[in-house]
Amino acid sequence: MRKPALDARAALGLIHHGPVVLVTARDGRRTDIITVAWVAPVSGEPPMVAVAISPRRFSHGLIRRSGEFVVNVPSSGLLAAVWLCGSLSGRDTDKFEAARLTAARAQSVGAPLIAECFGHLECRVEKRVTAGDHTVFVGRVVAASADRAAFGKHLRLAAGSHTLHHIGGRRFLTSAGTVLEAGKRAPRRRR
Repeated sequence: MRKPALDARAALGLIHHGPVVLVTARDGRRTDIITVAWVAPVSGEPPMVAVAISPRRFSHGLIRRSGEFVVNVPSSGLLAAVWLCGSLSGRDTDKFEAARLTAARAQSVGAPLIAECFGHLECRVEKRVTAGDHTVFVGRVVAASADRAAFGKHLRLAAGSHTLHHIGGRRFLTSAGTVLEAGKRAPRRRR
């Protein structure tokens, strides 16, 4: 059966189901948080991850200058903070303050952890690759931590560790199968 053709840019949505993460970066003077849906493990030995970030983003310059970043894994309960950190620029806004998130000291890098996230991968940049309109930063994981209730050898799909997966626009799917819409308020109860 022949399937209808798709625009190649729109078709990328077929594979955008990895977890949405909050990447933190610090260049010594400034700190930022960026919401990233394009993140992937790329090596088991040594452990490495790749994040794709547009050069137009404030965090891009921080990572390029510092050579470090942290991949913070938020639970679905942090949807409002995830949306805010992806909607505002760190050039003009302290996203930790705006999203009411807590910066915590990392073990091995200068970029902070986000205390409210259940997992953290501290990375040093090994390679940068220009890929169209984004830079792929390949980072070696130099330290990692996670809440025991959320992660053992594998992700535990407990209520506090349901990951978010961007499915387009303001829509996210949790690892529990619930569709959430960012910025949508809960309906008011009638009195």
